[in-house]
Amino acid sequence: MEIRYSELADNLTASLKLAQPPVAVCFVDSVPASVPAHRGHAPAGCRFWQDGATSTFATSAADHALCAIGLYTHNLGLGPEQQSDLKDALGIFSDLGYVTPQDLPLIPVLTKPSKHVVYAPLAQSPLEPDVVLLVVDASQALILSEAVQQVEQQDAPAMGRPACAVVPQVMNTGRAALSLGCCGARAYLDVLTSNVALFALPGAQLAAYTEHIAALARANSVLATFHQLRRHNVAAGRSPTIRESLYALTQYQQ
Repeated sequence: MEIRYSELADNLTASLKLAQPPVAVCFVDSVPASVPAHRGHAPAGCRFWQDGATSTFATSAADHALCAIGLYTHNLGLGPEQQSDLKDALGIFSDLGYVTPQDLPLIPVLTKPSKHVVYAPLAQSPLEPDVVLLVVDASQALILSEAVQQVEQQDAPAMGRPACAVVPQVMNTGRAALSLGCCGARAYLDVLTSNVALFALPGAQLAAYTEHIAALARANSVLATFHQLRRHNVAAGRSPTIRESLYALTQYQQ
C-alpha cells in the first residue's frame, strides 16, 4: 500500500500541534532529478533540519564540510581538512571534559555510508524517509514517548551531545530516540530554543507511530481536563471518587 506522507505529516502536525512541520531525512547514493542541490553555506549539518522544514534539497559531504562532527556521525567521509578539524575539536572537547576518549565510542555513527542526504518537509518528501525529525516541547514529547512505548514495547532513549548523533542512533537501531540537542545545534538552529528538543522517528514505521500518536493525543486531552476538574473539586474541599470525577467530565463536555 502506498504511503501518503502528506497525510502522515498533517496528522502528526494536528495531533501534536507542531510549530514546525516534520522533516524527512533520506540517505541516498543518487539524487532524484527533481531534487535540487543545496545552495549556500551551512555552519553545520544540523542547520538543514530547520531549512528542510520549508524546502526540499540534496546535500553532499561538501555541504556538511564546516562541521567535522556531523560528517563523522553521518559517515559522509572526512577529507584531510575535516580530519584535522575533527582532531582539533575532540582535543578541545577533551580538555573541557565535554567528550572524553572514553565517551567517543558511545556516540552513534551511521554504519552504512551514503553519498547524499536529502532533506524535505515530510509532506513533500520525494523519497521514503529514513528518519523523521520533530521539534517538540515537553508536552509533545510526552505523547511521543507514550506512542513509542506502545509501538516498540520500550522507552525511547534521551540523548545529549552531539545532536546529530540522534540520526545514526535511529537508523542503526530502527527505533525512535529523543535528542536534548547540544550547545552547537542550539546556536545554529533558530527553532531549537531552550524549551524544545528533537524527537526522531524511523521512517519505516512512521504510519504505526502516527496512529498511536493521534490516539494518545486525544486521550491526553481528555485526561488533562479530567485531572483539572478533579483538582478544582479537591481544592474546593471535596473528596470526589473517580466515578464522580468522570461524571463531572461528562457534564463539562456537554
